Amino acid sequence: MLLNIVEDYKNHIPNDDRNIIDNTTGALQLSYSTSQVNSSELIVEADIDRINQAVSNLINNAIKFTSKRGGTISVTTEKRNGSKNDNQEEVVVNIVDTGKGIDHEILPRLFTKFASKSTSGTGLGLYISKSIIEAHSGRIWAENNPDGKGATFSFSLPITQK
Repeated sequence: MLLNIVEDYKNHIPNDDRNIIDNTTGALQLSYSTSQVNSSELIVEADIDRINQAVSNLINNAIKFTSKRGGTISVTTEKRNGSKNDNQEEVVVNIVDTGKGIDHEILPRLFTKFASKSTSGTGLGLYISKSIIEAHSGRIWAENNPDGKGATFSFSLPITQK
């Protein structure tokens, strides 16, 4: 599903911005990778349309706040053990960008309604994404990257037991 979303962004970006998703011109690069040798182990029980909406919101934000020249956005997945209180395995999805990062003023209320420093949008995308992820028994978080370049938005969902 995630690979399909990333490929869709690469192929269906508006014509005015089509040149920003191009790995050969020094423009914005968008990629997907997984740390799983066997990605078929990363099966979650979820409403695909709603998870797609949450991921799309996160990628849209990454594109909005990342330089169109030389910036990168990577979507990765990994399998982890759940919290200490439960042995449930989970898949963690990370959307890492090299944008301007999260404003420290916004960070504490990032996933609340209308929290935005952007001049475009409603400030509801992250709030909606949080609601979707939590409705699927997951969690969502964000942080500025340690190198000071961009931010990482992550969410986890429980893996369906075979």
